Amino acid sequence: MKKKLAAAVLSFSIILTLGAGSAFADSKMDKVIDTTIGSKYVAGGTSTNGFDCSGFTQYVFNKIGIDLPHQSGSQYQMGTAVSQDEMRAGDLVFFNTSGRGVSHVGIYVGEGKFAHASSSRGVTISSLSEKYYVNRYVGAKRIMSTDAYQTVATDVPDHDDVE
Repeated sequence: MKKKLAAAVLSFSIILTLGAGSAFADSKMDKVIDTTIGSKYVAGGTSTNGFDCSGFTQYVFNKIGIDLPHQSGSQYQMGTAVSQDEMRAGDLVFFNTSGRGVSHVGIYVGEGKFAHASSSRGVTISSLSEKYYVNRYVGAKRIMSTDAYQTVATDVPDHDDVE
């Protein structure tokens, strides 16, 4: 019972964090990310049965029609570098967690937060201002063109009028 309650509280707080604070709220990308929150971490994982960090970003981008390789270092070679103050939701953020170059990736969701597959917490939302990530931050890359960004950042119709 306690586990179910804790999971429900976590899910609710994540939905509030992502849905209310994301520049992608109610967008195509936001909806894909929402379906992955809470998925467990699995090395080499590329599905909601379990993700590693680059498998998570690959999965999300694939769902919006953009192909990424399954390796954080390879993803880092793509796109255009952007500074932290220029980042927009959907940009990839990269970290050196191993001491040997780019080894972790996530998706910036706005307001200083990013979605990623954490080896200890599974798919979650974290803050770029957490000391762990500040100390390991490598940079951000813009993968989506402005046209692609406009397509995935727009609201998805609710179809509330369907009977």
